[in-house]
Amino acid sequence: MQRIQPDQPHPLFDTATTRRLEAEGIAATGDHVLMQRAGRAVAQLARALAPHARHIWIACGAGNNGGDGLEAAALLQTAGCKVSVTWLGAPETASSDTRQAWQRATAATVHFTSAPPDDLGPQDLCIDALLGIGLTANDSGRKPSPAMLVLLHALRESPATLLCVDLPSGLIADTGQLAPGFAYRTPPATVGARHTLSLLTLHPGLFTGAGRDEAGAIWFSPLGLPIPAMTPSFQLSGAPSSMQRTHASHKGCWGDVAIIGGQGVREGGMGMTGAAVLAASAAVHAGAGRVMLAPLDPDMWQVPGDLPEIMLRRWEALELERITVVCGCGGGSAVRALLPEILRRAQRLVLDADALNAIAADAALQAHTRERAQRARQPTVITPHPLEAARLLGNGMTAADVQSDRLAAAQRLAQHLDCVVVLKGSGTVIAAPDCAPHINPTGNARLATGGTGDVLAGLLGARMAAFADDEHGTANALRAAIQACWQHGNVADRWPEDLALTASQLARALTPG
Repeated sequence: MQRIQPDQPHPLFDTATTRRLEAEGIAATGDHVLMQRAGRAVAQLARALAPHARHIWIACGAGNNGGDGLEAAALLQTAGCKVSVTWLGAPETASSDTRQAWQRATAATVHFTSAPPDDLGPQDLCIDALLGIGLTANDSGRKPSPAMLVLLHALRESPATLLCVDLPSGLIADTGQLAPGFAYRTPPATVGARHTLSLLTLHPGLFTGAGRDEAGAIWFSPLGLPIPAMTPSFQLSGAPSSMQRTHASHKGCWGDVAIIGGQGVREGGMGMTGAAVLAASAAVHAGAGRVMLAPLDPDMWQVPGDLPEIMLRRWEALELERITVVCGCGGGSAVRALLPEILRRAQRLVLDADALNAIAADAALQAHTRERAQRARQPTVITPHPLEAARLLGNGMTAADVQSDRLAAAQRLAQHLDCVVVLKGSGTVIAAPDCAPHINPTGNARLATGGTGDVLAGLLGARMAAFADDEHGTANALRAAIQACWQHGNVADRWPEDLALTASQLARALTPG
């Protein structure tokens, strides 16, 4: 068993693959063996998480997830713990494995109760073994029974530590979203810590969307089976390897980055020159060889005094064919007229914010974006948030539609525009055509402030500029996007809790990698 940390990569498998692997595991080990192993893993982690628990309450569903909980109950009771179980199943309707688990729990004199206990405190433990991966995207309209709803509220609002078996109940394993019938109000601040033990495989829904908040700390047990040799459905990113900078290198080795954006108020914009400056600052601190800023505000004739490294350029004077361009970043409506030439000429391109909104509204610009993929030396990365992604996908899509299945939306968008997509949000998804999407494990709500997206765009530009091998443009762009997202979130994760994190501080905290 291991705790999943953000510095290590891990393969992720969808529910269909997990079901197939489960069937193969049962065939290889025999009846009831995997459920016994699952119960043993749950009991082991339960004792580690709450070694001084006076009371362990396990809420068990009628299916095999409930059987895992019953196996754990028998082991914990035998080990001397005070255990009570609320089981929504019945022996006569249970599967053979679950019925055997119930028999073990009964023989161990586990106390069965129809209602949640009312004496749980912070040192105690609740175990959610109600549904596991039993809820799929096809069941998104399903609602919990009144009896299950009572148990869910008790689990979610208890001051005791919560351990979820496989998945928090109601979370869809393949999307990271709660089924609407299982959504609930924000729990009180007095609730206990959250943990999830993923069994047999790691599920993508634990790492994106609502999954990160629901799951808490994530643990994994393969139940004694080898990690599958098959290609994973998705990939959890790990810490990027440090890029060694040789003593004999020079600024030309690390690429030129140009930021195009920052429309001024005089042009009818909202005064977003700061967005372009933030992107440029990020590129500087991330180690780009040279950073140029091409503001779309004619009144911006000098950069801030604390960033003398940034060189001002008119966008028309940029050698687009030789550099990495980051376009958008507060460019407002002014960026629209520049995009056809930028899309045609830029060697490496990051499209953000206003550039994406312009492309979403113009089929010709979308076609130009796709055409870049036919030119191997012109990789493109786009960095939409969910609403921008919905606009790009069109067909009446909404941000809520994107959020309902972030992985599928990122994949569709990558195919639609034939580029690398960085779908921002909790558990940022990085997708490219014909590749298994990556989920970024770093970052937190400190990044939910203005300007942090501009910092990510500038950081991504610096990472793309550092890859000189343009023969593998899209592969290098994907690699750069994975690295940039991980580092961007890691800064927020390591930021002191008692200090506010602003976008400008985030940019200055970046390193060359």
